[in-house]
Amino acid sequence: MEEKDRELAYLDEEDGEEAKERRLEQRRVRQKRRRQRRLWRIGAWAFALACVCILAAAFAKSRLGSQESQSQGELDGAERSDMHAQGDAQEGQEGGPADGGQAASTGGAGEAGGEEGGEDELSQAGNVTDVEADVVQDPDEMLEDRPMFHGDIASLDNTLQNWGQGVQFDELMRPAAAVAAQEKYGKYSADFVHTETEEKKIYLTFDEGYENGYTSQILDVLKEKDCPAVFFVTQPYVEQEGELVQRMIEEGHVVGNHSVNHPSAGVASLPREEQEQELLGLHDYVEEHFGYEMSLFRYPAGKFSEQSLAIVQNIGYTSVFWSFAHADWDPANQPEEGAALQKLLDRLHPGAIYLLHAVSATNTHILGQFIDQARAAGYEFCAYQ
Repeated sequence: MEEKDRELAYLDEEDGEEAKERRLEQRRVRQKRRRQRRLWRIGAWAFALACVCILAAAFAKSRLGSQESQSQGELDGAERSDMHAQGDAQEGQEGGPADGGQAASTGGAGEAGGEEGGEDELSQAGNVTDVEADVVQDPDEMLEDRPMFHGDIASLDNTLQNWGQGVQFDELMRPAAAVAAQEKYGKYSADFVHTETEEKKIYLTFDEGYENGYTSQILDVLKEKDCPAVFFVTQPYVEQEGELVQRMIEEGHVVGNHSVNHPSAGVASLPREEQEQELLGLHDYVEEHFGYEMSLFRYPAGKFSEQSLAIVQNIGYTSVFWSFAHADWDPANQPEEGAALQKLLDRLHPGAIYLLHAVSATNTHILGQFIDQARAAGYEFCAYQ
């Protein structure tokens, strides 16, 4: 019996090693695809830049040739005027009119003006090629350099936790629970509040489980205010609201992963392979249909475990929680707008991660005021890195 137990344990260990190798191979494949896409994007940008340079050079050459031709024509006209002037002078000596000098003078002025205008236009044409080298940027962050958990994931605590920032604050108005969680779990690429700086920076995030008719209005406000945000989406949302997701991407926002199915018991309650599939299923769908690679994950309902954080980290994601949230998720029970706005402003703190639900009429109506008043208080809305 003991021999059989040892054999089963050995087989379990072997299966674990195979699963680990399989996951590593899957990650290597994803990394290879990312590198290929990055090289393609760089090549496309380089080709576009070369086309701009060629067109600008052709335009400049064309304008220069046109100006030289015009100047030469005016010069010829001036020479002809001089000849007429000489004849007119002779006629004038005989009692005829003599205004050829004025004509010659006018011709000279035209030539000078042509040269000056040509220089201005050439200068403007040259500005077309004034493209900074760093315009070639990869919108999808390379993930292979992110830290991985190298220990035994199965040995980590799998106790399910329900995240909430609490109502205790430090001297900077940062939630004490968020600061403590960041210190404890930050090593798993998890963000509860940004404590690396005390600068007045805010990271604005929206959860998108389903569409309630407000996202386009939210995007309008963000565009008007030039304010970046992260939108955490589920797979049903992406499948049904592709135009909105495309708009998020095109307008420079970050699209984050909120799982395939938004399991009510929490992603962390699932077996490891199912947890991975909840992320990778949506990841692959968005990559295939939008050419966009997600790298931020938000746990549905904020339910997580230490073990699950390590699983998400090993996939190559950062887990993004929040240091501010309010009761905004029930469309039928929305908070009063004035009170909600005041709460958002009262809880401002450095490194804040604000969670707002895009199904909220209140959030939609007060968003512009919140952005303006937070900026007036010295805060900057930052793009999530």
